[in-house]
Amino acid sequence: MRRTTVKLPDELDAQLRHEAARRGMTISELTREAVETHLAAGRGRRRRLLAAGAGRSGRADVSERIEEILAAEVDRSH
Repeated sequence: MRRTTVKLPDELDAQLRHEAARRGMTISELTREAVETHLAAGRGRRRRLLAAGAGRSGRADVSERIEEILAAEVDRSH
Protein backbone atom coordinates (compact mmCIF):
# COMPACT_ATOMS: atom_id res chain seq x y z
CA MET A 1 0.00 0.00 0.00
CA ARG A 2 1.28 3.48 -0.83
CA ARG A 3 1.09 6.57 1.32
CA THR A 4 -0.41 9.69 -0.30
CA THR A 5 -0.57 13.17 1.16
CA VAL A 6 -3.71 15.18 0.46
CA LYS A 7 -4.20 18.83 1.36
CA LEU A 8 -7.73 19.61 2.56
CA PRO A 9 -9.38 22.85 3.62
CA ASP A 10 -9.85 23.01 7.40
CA GLU A 11 -13.63 22.56 7.21
CA LEU A 12 -13.37 19.47 4.97
CA ASP A 13 -10.70 17.99 7.26
CA ALA A 14 -12.98 18.54 10.26
CA GLN A 15 -15.89 16.87 8.46
CA LEU A 16 -13.68 13.91 7.49
CA ARG A 17 -12.45 13.44 11.06
CA HIS A 18 -15.97 13.72 12.48
CA GLU A 19 -17.40 11.19 10.00
CA ALA A 20 -14.55 8.74 10.56
CA ALA A 21 -15.10 8.93 14.33
CA ARG A 22 -18.86 8.60 13.93
CA ARG A 23 -18.45 5.48 11.82
CA GLY A 24 -15.69 4.01 13.99
CA MET A 25 -13.22 4.05 11.10
CA THR A 26 -9.78 5.48 10.65
CA ILE A 27 -9.38 8.54 8.48
CA SER A 28 -7.41 6.41 6.03
CA GLU A 29 -10.20 3.83 5.78
CA LEU A 30 -12.84 6.48 5.15
CA THR A 31 -10.65 8.28 2.62
CA ARG A 32 -9.99 5.03 0.70
CA GLU A 33 -13.71 4.25 0.71
CA ALA A 34 -14.58 7.72 -0.60
CA VAL A 35 -11.96 7.56 -3.37
CA GLU A 36 -13.03 4.04 -4.39
CA THR A 37 -16.70 5.10 -4.48
CA HIS A 38 -15.91 8.22 -6.48
CA LEU A 39 -13.77 6.37 -9.02
CA ALA A 40 -16.30 3.55 -9.38
CA ALA A 41 -19.07 6.09 -10.05
CA GLY A 42 -16.88 7.74 -12.69
CA ARG A 43 -16.56 4.40 -14.50
CA GLY A 44 -20.32 3.99 -14.53
CA ARG A 45 -20.27 1.35 -11.82
CA ARG A 46 -23.07 1.21 -9.35
CA ARG A 47 -22.27 3.04 -6.14
CA ARG A 48 -22.43 1.23 -2.84
CA LEU A 49 -25.26 2.24 -0.59
CA LEU A 50 -23.82 4.89 1.68
CA ALA A 51 -26.46 4.17 4.30
CA ALA A 52 -25.46 0.50 4.56
CA GLY A 53 -24.15 -0.03 8.06
CA ALA A 54 -25.32 3.41 9.18
CA GLY A 55 -26.74 1.94 12.38
CA ARG A 56 -23.62 -0.07 13.10
CA SER A 57 -22.56 0.53 16.68
CA GLY A 58 -19.63 -1.84 16.86
CA ARG A 59 -21.35 -3.77 19.64
CA ALA A 60 -22.81 -7.24 19.23
CA ASP A 61 -25.15 -7.10 22.23
CA VAL A 62 -27.37 -4.13 21.33
CA SER A 63 -30.45 -6.22 20.58
CA GLU A 64 -30.05 -8.00 23.91
CA ARG A 65 -29.61 -4.72 25.84
CA ILE A 66 -32.10 -2.50 23.99
CA GLU A 67 -34.35 -1.87 27.02
CA GLU A 68 -31.36 -0.89 29.16
CA ILE A 69 -29.95 1.37 26.42
CA LEU A 70 -33.28 3.11 25.83
CA ALA A 71 -33.84 3.64 29.57
CA ALA A 72 -30.38 5.21 29.88
CA GLU A 73 -31.13 7.56 26.96
CA VAL A 74 -34.45 8.61 28.51
CA ASP A 75 -32.73 9.28 31.85
CA ARG A 76 -30.01 11.31 30.13
CA SER A 77 -32.53 13.48 28.26
CA HIS A 78 -34.29 14.55 31.50
